[in-house]
Amino acid sequence: MPESRFHTDIQRARAAIMEAELAEQPSDRYVAAHLAALRVAAILLAARADPSESARRTRPRNAWRMLSAVAPEFAEWAAFFAATEGKRDAVRAGATTIVSAREADDLVRDAQTFLSLVERRVTELSRGTPAEHRRPIARPPGGRRREASNGG
Repeated sequence: MPESRFHTDIQRARAAIMEAELAEQPSDRYVAAHLAALRVAAILLAARADPSESARRTRPRNAWRMLSAVAPEFAEWAAFFAATEGKRDAVRAGATTIVSAREADDLVRDAQTFLSLVERRVTELSRGTPAEHRRPIARPPGGRRREASNGG
């Protein structure tokens, strides 16, 4: 991934997270945070995906599944955000009261953490940092348990 594109994509992801932070309604914050996390996942996918693989696929795949495949060190984060999709879809369908302010704020923070981790990893990759010298990826906070218990 060209460095200028990387920086542009990072700035867009930061702006998406800022939009999530500024949303007044918890449901809007939650949806915006999830979409920001998808934008972050796209950065890592662009940096790590094999272009020949995408040419062989004929239909789109779930971004979180793709992330797990091309960046296994982020598999727990992918599972964490995948678990939020059901609730995001319900909110988009009109169930705006199913998200608490705390849940929305937590998801915004989780998206921020995810962005920091992805930014660090892509920077390490672009610098050619050997795998044994890369910093480990932090696990998502409580992740799947919190979201899975909400039916999402």
